[in-house]
Amino acid sequence: MAVVLLVAAAGLAGPHQASALPGGGARPAASSAAPEGPALSVDTTTGRKAIDPHIYGINFADEALAKELRLPVRRWGGNATTRYNYKLDAYNAGADWYFENLYYENGTADLPNGSEADKFVEQNRRTGTDTVLTVPMSGWTTAARNAACGFSIATYGPQKANDAQWRPDCGNGVKTDGTNVTGNDPAETSVPAGPEFTKGWVEYLNRTYGTADDGGVRFYNLDNEPDLWSSTHRDVHPEGTGYDEIRDSTYATAAAIKDADPGAKTLGPVGWGFNSLIYSGLDQKTCNEKGGDCWSNPPDRAAHGGQLFAPWYLQQMKAYEQTHDRRILDYFDEHIYPQQTGVFSGDVDPQTQALRLRSTRQLWDPTYVDESWINQPVQFIPRMRSLVEENYPGTKLAITEYNWGALDHINGALAQADVLGIFGREGLDLATLWDPPASTEPGAFAFRMFRNYDGEGGSFGDTAVHAASADQDKLAVYAAQRSGDKALTVIVVNKTTGDLTAPVSVTGGTAPGGAAQVYRYGQDDVTAIKHLADQPLTDGGFTTTFPAYSITEYVLPAGSSEAKPPTAPGAPAATAVGSDRATLTWGASTAGSSPVASYQVYSGDTAGAPVATVDAPATSATVTGLSPATAYTFRVVAKDTAGRSSPPSTPVEVTTAAAPAATCTVGYAVGNDWGTGFTATITLTNKGPALGGWRLGFSFTGDQKVASGWNGTWRQNATAVTVDDAGWNATLATGASTTVGFNGAYTGGNRAPRDFTLNGKPCTAPGTVAAAHIAAPVGHAPGAAAAPYRMRTR
Repeated sequence: MAVVLLVAAAGLAGPHQASALPGGGARPAASSAAPEGPALSVDTTTGRKAIDPHIYGINFADEALAKELRLPVRRWGGNATTRYNYKLDAYNAGADWYFENLYYENGTADLPNGSEADKFVEQNRRTGTDTVLTVPMSGWTTAARNAACGFSIATYGPQKANDAQWRPDCGNGVKTDGTNVTGNDPAETSVPAGPEFTKGWVEYLNRTYGTADDGGVRFYNLDNEPDLWSSTHRDVHPEGTGYDEIRDSTYATAAAIKDADPGAKTLGPVGWGFNSLIYSGLDQKTCNEKGGDCWSNPPDRAAHGGQLFAPWYLQQMKAYEQTHDRRILDYFDEHIYPQQTGVFSGDVDPQTQALRLRSTRQLWDPTYVDESWINQPVQFIPRMRSLVEENYPGTKLAITEYNWGALDHINGALAQADVLGIFGREGLDLATLWDPPASTEPGAFAFRMFRNYDGEGGSFGDTAVHAASADQDKLAVYAAQRSGDKALTVIVVNKTTGDLTAPVSVTGGTAPGGAAQVYRYGQDDVTAIKHLADQPLTDGGFTTTFPAYSITEYVLPAGSSEAKPPTAPGAPAATAVGSDRATLTWGASTAGSSPVASYQVYSGDTAGAPVATVDAPATSATVTGLSPATAYTFRVVAKDTAGRSSPPSTPVEVTTAAAPAATCTVGYAVGNDWGTGFTATITLTNKGPALGGWRLGFSFTGDQKVASGWNGTWRQNATAVTVDDAGWNATLATGASTTVGFNGAYTGGNRAPRDFTLNGKPCTAPGTVAAAHIAAPVGHAPGAAAAPYRMRTR
């Protein structure tokens, strides 16, 4: 068995200036005197989970690069695909290009055969790449292969900008006074296109290339960023896309795709970013115009029970499956573009370079407060996973657009390598970079380090294993094992401005006296990956110097990781399921090279901490602290006396019982939230016998603290809060209500509290409203005027 160790080191020099540092002067050569870096550790016996190769996808990669990378998936997406008409091979890119009808020069005699979309699919078939094809869902498609545009200056008057070079009559839809043109006729550029249009396209693709299960198109994006249509495609969809519209359109379009090809996989809702998890497109448009308190209590959300958009959407998809016995959403798909100033750009000043490398932490790190208008921890992938586990278990996770900028610079390549490592470690299922780097640019080499580091198909592993760094901001480490030859791969990103010497310990992956192959890509030569002299190994790893701004890959010889872990435990069965607990029982695991020591129970996947642990030979555990009437997915992992973990058991889904009858109801509302603090009121209604005194209890779900309160005596212990009556409001007749309130502070997220009780008995909280941070659309502060999101002309 071989082991591959991939290490990336970060500094601040430019791609063609290998000796330059940000402040000028010469970069010192690597030496044993390099400063001490954080310790790195890799353990092949734990944290094992599959890495889906679809995380290494790219939008619109050219054929040579796709072939070289053995590109797993390529996406046809972007604003231009929202109104693509496969029958005419024509499109309208909306605000990206003056709302003009455009078309591809592929000839028209045989259409739809030979269209640009056909060529896209055919390239993917030649390179063995799966296709993500975006289908229209806005209700419109391009009407003709003509020069029409949505905001003709002759028809709608002078505008602030126009396509002066090619079609001077086509304006940008903004009057000279800065207000938008309204009341235009969508029929000037477009024709209605509903689910049958999409179904017809899928049926055509089936006839031409086969079904998804027969080598045809595998994935279908349910349009592109529908929450921005009121901006990007406002000539045909001037209103924001609300909760109900996106649900109903998804039901109809996704069902049409499944009718035409049951094996196809759908991805939605394809929102533009962090705000897409919280707000509908209608609320984003409304609150961007109104500003202020609108962001804390937007009207579309209020009309849907106060639920944030993403959990509501996933619940609606689950409800469809329960009603129709058919899943129509396979991947929960959201885009993410870093909102920190300058990161999603080509900026490479020293401050932006450091910020770019730091900002990748928003993908996973609960301690990283996003350094933008978001100003709170994002934890994008764990947040998406939690939303799925809580609202529609079994749905996979996708990010079909992302870009950390500067792909033509070594700094952007290091950020890209870091992102790909995070995707694998965090268990993302599919991702496609927007859009491709040139094959000669550093960003392409970041992909090569994962997909073809030696030019002969050498790749990062397909089973993630545990990897940790004492300081992820200096050296970020990732590890995986290849299933073919059992090679182990590890990625580390050095985010300092100089060389670092650090120890690398490897458990279960080395043998004494061996040597590792070494491959390196970095600022000293941004044109090639270098195969360097072998790295000597000792039992347990090695110590080496990581050059600034470099990615280094080690191929280690076989070692003790050949020892066998335990087999997977038997499928768990649930008994004694209550409103807050369930007892799980499973079949015993068979020992491998060492005896079984314990069993760990996980909720969801096995990436986080176990929710229960029992010592072998026990094969039963009770999981407590569950929420009533909630679906959970549990898996069991065996761990042996050497610390090796088994594969997880087959999952079991458990739905907890409804909560006991409530003795009260509460309404929780946030009146104001300014990012670090907030004001909240609670209306308590007694549903039980008359009371002569009362105590209300609840639990915060974050780090919120009660600073001061009124209408009661307030106490807090960790996350648990109680408020006793103030005397004058102690009496509560049956059906009577009283209101209390408090000022609070927080540093993380500000979600609504839970587990309300009255005198120790449960309350229901139908009026609870999540305390959403005041957020802004991309590139804006709250209340700022709308502006184009980003130019995309694909």
